[in-house]
Amino acid sequence: MAQSEFTAPDPDLCTEEEIYHLVHTFYARARCDPFLGPIFEKHVTDWDAHFVQMSNFWSMKLRGTSHFRGMPMPKHVALPALTAELFETWLRLFRQTTSEMDNPQLQFNADTLAFHIGTRLWQRYQLERYPDKEMIELCGA
Repeated sequence: MAQSEFTAPDPDLCTEEEIYHLVHTFYARARCDPFLGPIFEKHVTDWDAHFVQMSNFWSMKLRGTSHFRGMPMPKHVALPALTAELFETWLRLFRQTTSEMDNPQLQFNADTLAFHIGTRLWQRYQLERYPDKEMIELCGA
């Protein structure tokens, strides 16, 4: 399969260990970021539980497992003062993390999903928070 082909969730795409590494490495970066870090620190009260939840989420999205239970959209829409720049920073750090992993197909699929998820969250955030304003799109880069 070509590296640039997105695949449906597939247990052979990656291992649970790779997902664990992705989640922990990404959040280590995000927590150190001067803009994202304070948001995560304010709203995540139990990091161990958050790591499990995020690992389950990415396992579902990438490997097709059924461990994830949750509704991320309302939690993100409830956060105050989010901006396109924050979502773009999130994407940049996520892509930096996947680019350092030795699995090009995982990188492509995870990056594609992250952009789709980030775009949907940002669009919904704007619709809920600023229904009368023109939508601001995220950069694809």
